[in-house]
Amino acid sequence: MLKRIDLEKKEGLLAPYAQKSKDSLGRCHKEAEHPYRSCYQRDHDRIIYSTAFRRLEYKTQVFVNHEGDYYRTRLTHTLEVAQIAKSIARALGLNEDLVEAISLAHDLGHTPFGHSGEDALCEIMKDYGGFDHNTQGLRVVDLLEERYPEFPGLNLSYEVREGIIKHSTVYDPPRSSDSFKQTASPLLEIQVVDAADEIAYDNHDLDDGIHSRLIKEEDLSGISLWETKERHIRKLYPRLKDKVRKYQIIRSLINDQITDILTQTDNNIKHYKIKRPQDATKLPQRIVAFSKGMEKLRKPMREFMQNNLYHHYRVVRMSNKAHRFITALFNVYSDKPEQLPPSTQARLKKEEKHQVICDYIAGMTDRFALDEYKKFFEPYERV
Repeated sequence: MLKRIDLEKKEGLLAPYAQKSKDSLGRCHKEAEHPYRSCYQRDHDRIIYSTAFRRLEYKTQVFVNHEGDYYRTRLTHTLEVAQIAKSIARALGLNEDLVEAISLAHDLGHTPFGHSGEDALCEIMKDYGGFDHNTQGLRVVDLLEERYPEFPGLNLSYEVREGIIKHSTVYDPPRSSDSFKQTASPLLEIQVVDAADEIAYDNHDLDDGIHSRLIKEEDLSGISLWETKERHIRKLYPRLKDKVRKYQIIRSLINDQITDILTQTDNNIKHYKIKRPQDATKLPQRIVAFSKGMEKLRKPMREFMQNNLYHHYRVVRMSNKAHRFITALFNVYSDKPEQLPPSTQARLKKEEKHQVICDYIAGMTDRFALDEYKKFFEPYERV
């Protein structure tokens, strides 16, 4: 039987710049190590069993859950990020267990209704400490999850917590925190998760957009990243069904972007002589990156998605509606906090009212938030 110490020895086969579990900076609350799981494997399991992780099933990615069963939710997106991130980490000789744990935790702080819910809470909380889902994710794993008698939260390792707070994409700027070392860049494992997140939502949102018919395939003509793959797939399989052809194009796009990022990252590691995990954190530029050629190809596609999907009138309508839901619920709870459930009310004795309400709303699923709204604002709905 493999014990933890054996697993830690096996990590000696990883690249020298990989973060090893035996070198972790530890946990906020001291615990005995597990006999047959590394600290990052243990973190992975704690995240999987958390309430916040289960709730991701009914939180919006782009399309609200009731729009249909096909579309990605925040949970399926998270699983797809983990799959892509692990593939990249494995090829680069990085720590897959750490990468998977960060991937599974990176969206735990997301609100109902996606970024529109986050925007609403950000506006409401601007005079009360602000709001962003990275910081909220850290609150979830450090304070809000209640599962252990010895400490609040999940008591995750330093590196997984750092991956949550320093998560960074075009849509998710990183946050600084006094609890973490200030470095020019995060660990390579954290950079891998950020890159995987971009690959996942760019391509899978495109898939969902086409399936929803908010985007038509013919609208993508002129975008070389799409056109090149479409011609290639049509040439290989001229009689494919439309949905299979679309899947093969998306699959090929993801594969090309992963291949590109692996090649460019490997070149960067050699160029900057990355020998230890700390070497990458001292550089202002990210080591895990696309080539300039791929970045040039991706830009028109991302601009197309912004203009034609994320700003589609139906998506904007839903986003605006969600903003109103969140704002109305917050105002109702703030006016009469006695309407909050008893467990949440109990926190008001020690914590600031706005933060307690913010935590409560941020933890809601789309469905629960909609039900709460109906109870408060539809006169014949039972409360």
